Amino acid sequence: MKSNYHKYIRIAAITAIVFTAGNVNAKVTLPSVFSDNMVIQQKTNAAFWGQASPGKTVNIHVAWNPKNFTVKADENGNWKIKIPTPKYGGPYNITISDGTAVKLSNIMLGDVWVCSGQSNMEMPLAGWGKIANYKEEISKADFKNIRLLQADHIASNTPLTDAKVANGGWTVCTPENIGEFSSVAYFFAREVYQKTGIPIGLIHTSWGGTIAEAWMSSSTLKTRPDFAAAVEKIAKTGSQAEFEQELNSWNKIVIENDNGYQQGKLRWVNADTDDSDWKSMNLPVLWDQSILPDLDGIVYFRKKITIPESWKGKTITLNLGTIDDNDVTFFNGTKIGETKGYDQKRVYTIPADLVKPGENTIAVRVFDSAGGGGIYGDRNIISVVSANGEKISLDGDWLYNIGLDLKKILPMPSPIDGPNRPTVLFNAMINPFLNFTIKGALWYQGESNADRANQYRTLFPQLIQDWRKAWDIGDFPFYFVQLAGYMQHEDLPKASAWAELRDAQLGALKISNTGMAVAIDIGDAADIHPKNKQEVGRRLALIALAKTYGRQIAYAGPVFKSYKIEEDKVTLDFDHIEGGLKANDGKPLNGFAVAGADKVFHWAQATITGNQIVVSSTEVPKPLAVRYGWANNPECNLYNQANLPASPFKTDTWEDSTKNIH
Repeated sequence: MKSNYHKYIRIAAITAIVFTAGNVNAKVTLPSVFSDNMVIQQKTNAAFWGQASPGKTVNIHVAWNPKNFTVKADENGNWKIKIPTPKYGGPYNITISDGTAVKLSNIMLGDVWVCSGQSNMEMPLAGWGKIANYKEEISKADFKNIRLLQADHIASNTPLTDAKVANGGWTVCTPENIGEFSSVAYFFAREVYQKTGIPIGLIHTSWGGTIAEAWMSSSTLKTRPDFAAAVEKIAKTGSQAEFEQELNSWNKIVIENDNGYQQGKLRWVNADTDDSDWKSMNLPVLWDQSILPDLDGIVYFRKKITIPESWKGKTITLNLGTIDDNDVTFFNGTKIGETKGYDQKRVYTIPADLVKPGENTIAVRVFDSAGGGGIYGDRNIISVVSANGEKISLDGDWLYNIGLDLKKILPMPSPIDGPNRPTVLFNAMINPFLNFTIKGALWYQGESNADRANQYRTLFPQLIQDWRKAWDIGDFPFYFVQLAGYMQHEDLPKASAWAELRDAQLGALKISNTGMAVAIDIGDAADIHPKNKQEVGRRLALIALAKTYGRQIAYAGPVFKSYKIEEDKVTLDFDHIEGGLKANDGKPLNGFAVAGADKVFHWAQATITGNQIVVSSTEVPKPLAVRYGWANNPECNLYNQANLPASPFKTDTWEDSTKNIH
């Protein structure tokens, strides 16, 4: 999953996008959220709106009410009316006319959920996602009362009144329609529908690799000092030439701060470079999955190979597979290739005059602006190959050295038309739906904000409040997914931006009518997009069934409540015990660490005593703080008897490692 610096779509300026339902000659036009097969929120005053000729009277007939509703279009042709809806049911027909009728059919009254976030919400059952058992899941996805609306990817510097949607509007959930839809949203809807019988409408509006502030309104973000200037800049929107000028200036700063440059020239790529103090990394791998989990920036790689006598003076080929993001590659100090793009294959020709028998040196400067970085891909790909097909594998240990950590310089300028800019996705992919009454929202996002986790502690609660204010239908349910485990396991407790982000998500539960699905146990060390989306959707549905639909069921794992220190032990109390605490694998509890006044954490022994947990470590005789599951991808096994995992937590209020990163 990449951020805006890796892949963003240039979108032409959009002034209006209107879907005309029914007869294309009709004067009445409806927004894209109105179409055949739609779900309208039950038991509310649902808004209907659109355009007609200025001053025209629009008549609306809904099959669940014998009354004829009328509204007059204003001087600009806009009209809006609210119509009461009864308890769920259907299918119904709707007719809207200003003299020429627009007819909508197969309409259900039910509950509408907006589903948003980044790629783990976007991840489809098939397509690029291919969740676990996707073929079987697709074949069983035949639910005529679950309806799907897919918003297209659009970014806008100003609020849009209509969204661009796929498939001409709403579709019925069938094996033919579900494959490219959000798997988390679908599994949530399936569970809720099967348990309640209420038709479910899913408005899926998410975009992989995006930041939370892109999904927030300008009215909220401009109140924050850390975003006010960016919001103002977007409102003014400079030219592409200005952006390129800013980017060129930033690139000069990168070079000035790159340790691999000396006196304006690359030095770490030369054959005679002293690399005796460089460290080793086993390639191919994304370095954020190995030993550089928090690094965005420049890393130099070097590897010595032995060329046989028979290759002397002959052209050979260097295959480096894929590199995230950009590379410049050298052979014996001479540049042989350069490629930009994390998804591009690197196949470089090494000229015959550079090929000498004996020791030769390959050097690669890798630049990663955000997300994963490194020389990655399948093994047995990176290699040197002779003209007659002889091959020297380059899998294994390479020497590496960090040229630049981007956190140490000014942020990279944001593209003027990309999705990862404050407000632009709210404007294009949330604002158009604000008139449409919903039941609640589902949110799965945070990976792209992890390096600014401390900021997320206030940003995420503001996003929730921002949406509630914008929809103006009260404090509707807002349920979200805590980040799953990702990257390698750590041998020792250490600071973790992902742990801090999870803690920020946990803190958002203080807001009324929220719920969090813990996913710490269903992640994947090697894949930021874990495949078990069935359980993610089910856990979100448990929250909704309990808190929204009134079912008396367990919906959360143990949540830290309080602690007490007695001599060398710390006793922890929890909410949501649900019949008792347990280690789900039958082994001793793990994932707990304690620290004393020095704030250095050590792994701890943890024992279940009744409904409490007692934690201690022989290395910390005077403990002050406990942390659980505090890592990018922790090993932790605390559950309740409902088989729901505990959220990672900390008892201390010590400063985040990401505090000063904005």
